[in-house]
Amino acid sequence: MDEYLESMEDDLKAALEALNRELSKVRTGRASPKLVDELQVQVQSYGATMPLNQLATVQAPDARLLVITPWDKSTIADIEKGILAAGLGLNPSSDGQVIRLPVPALTKERRQELQKMCRNAGEDSKVRMRHVRRDYNDIFKGAEKDGDISEDDSHRYLKQVQDLTDKYTAMCDTKVNAKEAEVLEV
Repeated sequence: MDEYLESMEDDLKAALEALNRELSKVRTGRASPKLVDELQVQVQSYGATMPLNQLATVQAPDARLLVITPWDKSTIADIEKGILAAGLGLNPSSDGQVIRLPVPALTKERRQELQKMCRNAGEDSKVRMRHVRRDYNDIFKGAEKDGDISEDDSHRYLKQVQDLTDKYTAMCDTKVNAKEAEVLEV
């Protein structure tokens, strides 16, 4: 039965990783290479669609600017088109060598929208975690009903399931609160 608990923890970790991916997509007021990497800006180049990170390096020299340095200078126009098509709300400018992406400051209303997005992502993650808890509770209750484990063991496993769920939902809350603070930071 302990392997079920290990499996449950893996499922909870997967829900937390999904939350991390969602939160990394939320744009804060500062520039970050994740802004274009995580959103998988797709660039039509060399006759195929490729992620930006396979065509160039992305750096953030300061809090309001991303610099994209393509490995092949002939792909600059394709990269600019890909960024515009991604709908990031960023306007690339190129000097023939690098592409600069100025990241504008967020308005108060936009910060509040992003804060709500963070909360919603956190709530979605907690819903996934509750589904995992329900599934494993059903497994242990079924095992007790079938006589595979005793009633005391069942209660012990159900408590461990609840403890794991509480631990991961607390981690979820911590991540959401940190991201909200980052979004609201001016």
